[in-house]
Amino acid sequence: MAASLIKKVLEAALLATREPLTTHDMKKLFDEELSSETLRKLLDQIRAEWAERPVELVQLASGWRFRTRAEFLPYLERLNPEKPPKYSRAVLETLAIIAYRQPVTRGDIEEIRGVAVNPNVVKTLEERGWIDVVGHRDTPGRPALFATTKQFLDDLGLRSVSELPPLEQISQTLELTHENQ
Repeated sequence: MAASLIKKVLEAALLATREPLTTHDMKKLFDEELSSETLRKLLDQIRAEWAERPVELVQLASGWRFRTRAEFLPYLERLNPEKPPKYSRAVLETLAIIAYRQPVTRGDIEEIRGVAVNPNVVKTLEERGWIDVVGHRDTPGRPALFATTKQFLDDLGLRSVSELPPLEQISQTLELTHENQ
């Protein structure tokens, strides 16, 4: 199969899917073996060809997908004027602790925040698909260890937690936001 046809098949699959496609899934599209290196080169070519368009090809934690560029989102939001869910400070603080210190137990979170963790906070994050139990600490009571999920990374447009902004940058942003209110 010619590289140009392979690229068109990849592009069609990426445009048609709702969820990110893994390289393993993309390789299943073809009868013959497609090397990871060839696949990566073709994905890079597709990304370059879409560079000037309002949609971009991105690699996330769970695979590759097309998404609308940020500068066009205000226009698209007019089609679906739903407000995104608002999360309480407790939910956001808990999520930040899990994201930056994972894996952590409820006790670790309580120690850092200085207050008890409401079970609804953890439930909210689990229902959103942002955190999950990844094991249990080998201490009395065997408390659950929480970590972020691929869904969390996908929703933030990240490939790994190493792409999270440094904590210092977040605290500066929060201070600026607080001063401007």
